[in-house]
Amino acid sequence: MIIITGGAGFIGSALLWQLNQAGYRDILIVDDLQAPGLWKNLRPLRYSNYMHKEAFLEAVKKDAFDQPIEAVFHMGACSSTTEMDMDYLWRNNVAYSQSLCLWALKKKARFIYASSAATYGDGEQGFEDSIDDLETLQPLNPYGYSKHVFDLWLKSEGLFDQVVGLKFFNVFGPNEWHKDSMRSMVCKGFDEIQKTAKLRLFKSYRDGFGDGEQVRDFIYVKDCVAAMLWLYQNQDVCGLFNMGSGQTKSWNDLADAVFNALELPLAIDYIEMPETLRSQYQYYTKADMGQWQVRCPLVFTPFREAVSDYVKAHLIGARYLTHTLTHCV
Repeated sequence: MIIITGGAGFIGSALLWQLNQAGYRDILIVDDLQAPGLWKNLRPLRYSNYMHKEAFLEAVKKDAFDQPIEAVFHMGACSSTTEMDMDYLWRNNVAYSQSLCLWALKKKARFIYASSAATYGDGEQGFEDSIDDLETLQPLNPYGYSKHVFDLWLKSEGLFDQVVGLKFFNVFGPNEWHKDSMRSMVCKGFDEIQKTAKLRLFKSYRDGFGDGEQVRDFIYVKDCVAAMLWLYQNQDVCGLFNMGSGQTKSWNDLADAVFNALELPLAIDYIEMPETLRSQYQYYTKADMGQWQVRCPLVFTPFREAVSDYVKAHLIGARYLTHTLTHCV
């Protein structure tokens, strides 16, 4: 059996889709389905059972599973960068992850978990996925810190030679509709363009960056889950890896790609950034993918091609990922 925590969420359900494509069906989904519409991510996919995340944790603590566990993909976490309750984040993102990791290793299961590029903070220390330099990183928000604490714990316990951590950068793609304000700008921008024929982007408040020229490392969720499947099938590869494209694209580039996919003229309005965001806003992120490229042969989808696929195959008509190959691009 394969377990996916956060299995109804954005990356989790996309991973379920990828596993279905590869023929896997004996999959336990762990999540909390209270969020409106979240269940729809699961509707077209195939899995063997579902457990609420708290019931699952209790079962883990009691070691209540008799069947062999092949892998645990730990995608479940509070991923809101605006969450300020550090006690909640510690329980949900740190302590939960520690318990699950130790149990998975006891079961001799492959353990692959979601870290985050938010652990890099403002990027002054660079974006190299080196375990040696973990202590130098200074996350800017509680969410990033919670992810960083778990990374540091794994290092202190000497477990990175047995597990895989993935520092996700700016992931976009189908099955993120439930994320509201945390959706990617491709998704939010698509909705805004449909309503107003324009896209609003933040002005710049830093020398050297024009309005809309702040850059991010964007990666398509289909590439992320293809990489995760490869990691499951190549269990000799362990460690902490960036999960990005290794390239930078500006918000203006993103806007142009969305308008191009919609075959509409580019129209951008630059707006003031809220004061509360200015002190923790990242102007530059770019994953150092050198370690990954040495270990993995996969080639990721070019940015404009990925945006076009997302817009045309999924956003237009709000199509979810489905288990049948005939409906997937």
